[in-house]
Amino acid sequence: MQNNLWELYGNIDIYLFDQLLKGRFNNCNKVLDAGCGGGRNLVYFLRNGFDVYGIDPNPQVVKVVTELAASLAPDIPSTNFRVAAAEELPFDDGYFDLVISSAVLHFATNAFHFDSMLRSMWRVLKPGGYLFARLASDIGIETLVQNLGSGRYLLPDGSERFLVNEEMLFDYTSDLNGKLFEPIKTTNVQNLRCMTTWCLQKV
Repeated sequence: MQNNLWELYGNIDIYLFDQLLKGRFNNCNKVLDAGCGGGRNLVYFLRNGFDVYGIDPNPQVVKVVTELAASLAPDIPSTNFRVAAAEELPFDDGYFDLVISSAVLHFATNAFHFDSMLRSMWRVLKPGGYLFARLASDIGIETLVQNLGSGRYLLPDGSERFLVNEEMLFDYTSDLNGKLFEPIKTTNVQNLRCMTTWCLQKV
């Protein structure tokens, strides 16, 4: 059974899996993973007839995800997978039904970079489309993180990340004219780090 699940879903983000179980993305066709890595969140989409795209600034992982797509969905052109930065997505406005951003936005170097990445992802979404974002936050560990300036923090686990908070996420939701299709959820890992799931629909 475990091997069957791996074949069907890969090493998928558990909160993205939750949305699949709820049928949230059943009517999506074009899917972009912005910061796709080796494709851990794309196995289900590749296996089930979605028109899948991926970008990553790392050429080595783009090669890996291109090979994964060739094995699972050979009809998808290799050109769907490109070396690119999230803040400069090489796609037309309103092109995608779903944009996945899993563990990407917290690598922003400052608030301007974060804003640029987020607005680039939002730009390529169709009206009615979904943004699934999973990113580091200070929610629940506000007194345990050290402010390094420019929106970046030192976390108790020793990593440095750009961190959001709940107020910032609500402000962006309003500013983008989006709506939450799932309540904001945060996982606290023994007060070492916190990861927040932010799910927006483009109105």
